Formats: sequence, C-alpha cells, structure tokens
Amino acid sequence: MDPRFSAQDVLRCDLCETPVPPMYCDFCHVKLCKACVGEHLFDLSKEHKIVPFKQSESAYNYPKCATHINKPCELHCKKCNIPVCSFCVSDKHNGHTFRNILQDFNAKKEEMKKDLQELKKYLLPKYEEIGSEIDVEKSNLDREYGKLITAVVKKGEDWHREINNIVKKLKSEIDEMKSRQLALLLKQENTIKHKCLEVRQSILDLKKMLDLNDVSLTSGYKSHNEEFRKLPFTVKVSLPCFSPQVIKTEQLRQMFGSLSVLPISSKEHDDTLKMIKSSQSSVCPEVKPELTIQTKALIPTDFLNLYSVSCLSDEEIWTCGDDKIMKLYNLQGKLLKSIQTKSGNIPGDIAVTRSGDLVYTDPKTKTVNIVKNGEIREVIRLRGWDSCNICSTYSGDLLVTMNSDDKEHSKVVRYFGSIEKQSIQFADIGQPLYSCGPNKYVSENGNLDICVADYGASAVVVVNQAGKLRFRYTSYPKCSGTSFYPLGITTDSQNQILISDCLNHQIHLIDQDGQFLRFIFNEDLYNPYGLCVDTKENILVADWKGKSVLKMKYK
Repeated sequence: MDPRFSAQDVLRCDLCETPVPPMYCDFCHVKLCKACVGEHLFDLSKEHKIVPFKQSESAYNYPKCATHINKPCELHCKKCNIPVCSFCVSDKHNGHTFRNILQDFNAKKEEMKKDLQELKKYLLPKYEEIGSEIDVEKSNLDREYGKLITAVVKKGEDWHREINNIVKKLKSEIDEMKSRQLALLLKQENTIKHKCLEVRQSILDLKKMLDLNDVSLTSGYKSHNEEFRKLPFTVKVSLPCFSPQVIKTEQLRQMFGSLSVLPISSKEHDDTLKMIKSSQSSVCPEVKPELTIQTKALIPTDFLNLYSVSCLSDEEIWTCGDDKIMKLYNLQGKLLKSIQTKSGNIPGDIAVTRSGDLVYTDPKTKTVNIVKNGEIREVIRLRGWDSCNICSTYSGDLLVTMNSDDKEHSKVVRYFGSIEKQSIQFADIGQPLYSCGPNKYVSENGNLDICVADYGASAVVVVNQAGKLRFRYTSYPKCSGTSFYPLGITTDSQNQILISDCLNHQIHLIDQDGQFLRFIFNEDLYNPYGLCVDTKENILVADWKGKSVLKMKYK
C-alpha cells in the first residue's frame, strides 16, 4: 500500500515528502515544508495562498461524499441543499449553483460564538436569578401559609372557647334551675313531714283516749281531721327541654370563615435578554374588568314589574313584584304556588328563612309577616317606621331596613322573632349611615357583615356584626363619570358581594373589603333588581322590566 494514502502514516510534504509539513497552499491544496514553499511560489502560472497548516482548509473535518468515496465535500449545492465534492459539480449537479461549505461553517461558528456569549453572559445569570426568586417565593409560601394555619387554628380555639363558655353557661343555668326546683321540693317535703308528725300524734292521742274511757276527757275532745283533710299543695316540677339546632356544615363553614381563591399569576420576563428586541419597550394592555356570561335558565313570570327573588331551593324560587300575589316557580317557569298578602297590599320585599318559610314586608301596614303551612302570621308591627326590605341571617334572625314616617331617618334593625335585638343607624361620628330614600335591599355576608344597597345614596354601605362602618362602595373608580344605581344585593360562599346596577344593565362583583373585582354582563339582562345566590354558586336575578328571573353561572 502506498504510504501516502495509509491512515497510519504521518502527513508529508507533497513535493519532497518531508514529514509533518508546517505550511499549506489553500489555492493549490498542497502540503509544503518550509524548504519547498519558495519552489511552489515560483510557479507563476497559478495564484497561491500559503498559510500555516493548522489554519488551512484541509485542517477542517469535511463531510465525505456519498457518491465519490473518500472525497471531501468542499461545496454546498443550493438547489439540492446537500454537501457535494468537486467531482459532483460536473456529474449529478451539473448546472446547479454552489457555495463554499466553509462559508456556512464560519457563519455557523460565528452564530455559535454569539449564542455562547449570550448563554454565559445573559441567560444563565437570568435563570439563576429566577431560581433565586423561586427560593424566596417558597420561603414566603411557607411563612404565609403558616400564618394562615395559625389564623385558622386561633379561630378554632376562639370557637372552642365560645362553645365551652356557652356549655358552661347552660350548665350553670341548668344547675340554677335544678337548685330552685329542689328547694321547692325540699320545702314541700318538710311541710309533709311536719304534717305526718302531727297526724301520728293525733293517732296516738285518740288511741290513748279510747283506752282510758275517761268521760270528761272524751267530752272535751275536738276533732282535727277537718284541718288534716286540707292537703297541702303539691309542687309538680316541670323539667326544661334542650332544643339543639341542626348543625348545617355549609352554614357552619361560612360562619367560621373562608379562604379567598387566588389565581397563580405568571410573570413574563423581558425578551430583550434574547438580544432580538433590545430596543423595544413592551407595554401591557389594560385588561377590561368585565365578564359576559351566558344564561343557564330564563324563568318568565306574570309580573308587569319584577322586584325580588329568593331561593327556596336550587330548583324553586319565590318572587314578588307589582302584585299582591307572591309566586313560587320552578326553573322551568312552572307556577307551583301563589300566596296573597294578608292585607291585600303589594309586598315590599320577600325572603326565605333557614327553615324554608317565606317572610315578607308590608310597608302600608308597617308589618313583617311569615307564611307557615299556608297561613300568614304577623311577626313584627312597627310604630313610627315603614318596613322596606328584609333578609334572613345565618343565625335565623331577620334584618329589616326601614324609614321613619317623617322620612328623616333610616336604619337597619335585627329581630329574633318579634324581639328587637339590634338597631343600626349611625356611624361613630353620629352621622347617618343610610339615606332616607326607599329601596334599601339588605344581605348578611358569610363574615357576618351587614351589606345594604342604598339606592338613594348611590352606594353600598357595609357594617360589621356590631354595626360599625367598614366601608362604602360607590362604583368602580374608572367609571366615576357614570351614575351608580345599586338595588339588589347578595353574597356568595367566598364572601364576595354582588350588586345589581339597575339602569346600567350590569352587576358589580366586589370582595368582602369593598375592592372591585369585575362587572357581570348578560345579553338577556336589562334592568337587574333583586338578587340571590343558590348553593351551587348560580346567581339569580330578578329583571325589573324583563319580567323574568335569569339564572347565570358567574364563576
């Protein structure tokens, strides 16, 4: 085998075969030792380019030609997009256009250098920075969730403490009742024992007199039986009854508190790190705070004007409007029951109690009435005040909004049955909380806040359980030029507050602290009035002029 073509042989000068030639002619493709460089350049019939062998084209690892064995591919066919050797040019690729394969090679190497620089200088540090941010987020996550758990545990301890106090108080009351009744029984027992002694003594006296046969003693005998025939009054002890309330887990959960649902936000990092749009600045478009939702059910009613809706169940709803008849419909629009007000007047508002009874206000008679087993019973009669709107609370109380007869004052009153438990009228500084106009729908939130849609003040007024003002909501700030017409109001399981904005044909959704979340629209919604939310988080809207109840899923 020719040693010049042996893979085991060292490279040699093409002119004198000197081993390991240090020079190379890129134009003639020959290896040269230093002694032969001058001789090679002496051939003036060709152009020459002498370079160190390490920088020559032959130092590159060319792809081998698939057609011509062992021939390096020094060209790239543009038409076929494949590397080719010099023999292919006049063979299968005749007439095609070519480019030097080293041009692509050098361009790729430059691209690789830029990529390497970007990876080392920009991208790796940025990924490491993001990794550090994640570590910080993880630490924050542990800390904040620890706080949440602590808050929940503390709330549980508070509840346990309150329950223990309630149990302790009830036990004390039971002990006191028992002591009083026991004292009565002991007193009666002493009386009976004393009478028994007197009767026994009379028996002994009579036996003795009968045995003596003493005429004078017998003649002076006076009977005491008439006195003994008057038996003492008997104390009949009646035992108290304990009437535990049914524990409803969902209501208990709502009263205990709930967690807000927070979306996991993602941060889009600056694309300038890719050195493509380094001169551009990105501007995030404003997201419109609105949600258009579809109707799940449209329940037509017979009212000319529909005011209020209240859920009896997820399948049945009570309604009232400009009619003395209150009507119960199912979701298919079938009329299930009709009840006329006791006075024949149009009801002011309706609500369904925790036990499923219908209550309604009668502004003209200044009363609040309850419908039980088809019979109407007056629960509350006001003096000097007109009843407006009503809701039933988690504890079974009733909240009633009312205006004074002189139209100068307005307040919310909490009732347990017919007993007034709380009156909410003024803020801390003595200013009225509510306007004196009509239409003040009221709802109790899961955190026990009392929420009033004050139409006359164009505001939603929220106070805590003690009646202290928490906040006023007067519409979304960016709609400051638009009037706010709050009418119906309700809350959901996340303590979010929903307010019907009647003349703007929309519903406002805010959180329990009064922060605006979004608007809710629907193509079937014209004038939203009364609102309620069922157990499946559907909102039901009494459409004033549309005369229908809309059922919508808003989450």
